[in-house]
Parts: sequence; C-alpha cells; structure tokens
Amino acid sequence: MSQAHNHDPTIPRGALIGAAVLLTFTMVLTGAVSWGWIPQSANPELSRAAEQVAPAEKRNLNFADREDGAVIISDAATQDIVKVIAYGEGGFVRATMRRMAKTRAASGIGSEQPFTLIRWENGALSLHDPATGKNAEIHGFGADHSTTFAEMLKEPSA
Repeated sequence: MSQAHNHDPTIPRGALIGAAVLLTFTMVLTGAVSWGWIPQSANPELSRAAEQVAPAEKRNLNFADREDGAVIISDAATQDIVKVIAYGEGGFVRATMRRMAKTRAASGIGSEQPFTLIRWENGALSLHDPATGKNAEIHGFGADHSTTFAEMLKEPSA
C-alpha cells in the first residue's frame, strides 16, 4: 500500500521575504556607491593621490583592428609596432580596449588620440584614456594580464 506524501514544492514565505530584503539592500547599496552617495572603499586613483604615488614609466599607445581580426598596438610617437594580438588571442587586452572604445564612442570621440599605459612607482599598471579621463586598472586582474600590458612598456631591443 502506498502512503500519501506531501511533496509541496513551495518555498517558505520567510525565505522569500529574506531573499527579497537581501536583494533590495544589495541593489540600494550598489546604487548609492555608483551615484556617489557612498564613497568607494578601494579607489586606486584616490589612493595613489593620497599616498603621492607618481608614474614611474609611461607610453602612449594606439590600438587598431586589422582586417584579419588582429589588434595592432603601436607606439603613438614613433608608430613602431609594439605588439600584434592575433584573432582569438589576448582576450583581456581586447575586452579592456573594447570597454574603453565603447566609452569613447558614447562620447562621440574617435580613436585618433592615443591611450597612456602607466606603471606607477608602487608597481601597479593602469591604462589611461586622456580623451575621456577614464582609467582601466590592470594590476587587479592577475599577474598574466599585468605581464601582457607591462610588455607593451618595453622598447624593442635593437
């Protein structure tokens, strides 16, 4: 003989209310930081300014797409090719540049003005867009990504 079991798949009301409260709190807190009502706790630009960390090394770079899907990175002053990233490679560099290019496009700015790659005295790397004032902090994404960008600071050996 079989016994009747209650297999009610509903979630307890208290759990739903708790999840809704947590989600609402998270969204309000995120919005407050985004809109500047609450200061960001870890802002590299502000930290560098407060600690008076100066640039140790800079290089102005242009990024261009080639017809075969490769990205050509060149020195803005000499036009020398610094690096070629083949199609399907360099996902982090491509994503970083895509995000920065999108910001330029939204502001109606073209790709003529170079980006500035900076190594700071504390070893951190950032990519600055003088056209928009935006920065991409490279060091926060791991050693491999930092190494990829750090190689772009080196002058080619003769």
